[in-house]
Amino acid sequence: MGQITRKRDRLEVIHDFLNIIQENRNSIKRTPLLRKTNLSSQSFEEYFDELLAKDFIREIRDNKGKRHITLTDKGFRFLGKYKMIHGFIDEFEL
Repeated sequence: MGQITRKRDRLEVIHDFLNIIQENRNSIKRTPLLRKTNLSSQSFEEYFDELLAKDFIREIRDNKGKRHITLTDKGFRFLGKYKMIHGFIDEFEL
């Protein structure tokens, strides 16, 4: 049998979104982030707007005026808590 694929749940998508930013030294442009999240443009915009509104990410401009997306302290805290919860789930084989 082939491998069963499943859709990512909402928390996994948020984790992946934030983790991609962190893995890119906490600075990534919008288009590469869109590609790496593997979301449709519409889904990307919905997650982006929500994470921006809830202060998980921010958009900053560099000295050349180019926009970069970075994590806020709240975004970093989410990643830490997510990792802790996943460790708990793995430990108890849930």
